[in-house]
Amino acid sequence: MKPTKSMTIRLSPDQAEALETVANVDNQSIADVIRVAISEHVEKRRQDRTFQDGLKERIDRVKRMLR
Repeated sequence: MKPTKSMTIRLSPDQAEALETVANVDNQSIADVIRVAISEHVEKRRQDRTFQDGLKERIDRVKRMLR
């Protein structure tokens, strides 16, 4: 298992308050709420056809540069 990576994010006061409220109501840590939100967002993007097309284009561009 890879070690965890620490990251810093900046939130508006409203975003921070909303995040704290969600974590509190769900009885979760803020870090857990953020991790779940990121996982859900990444999975949603993976399923998005436009995202997949953009990713394939970038992969093809890198492959051309390696030739």
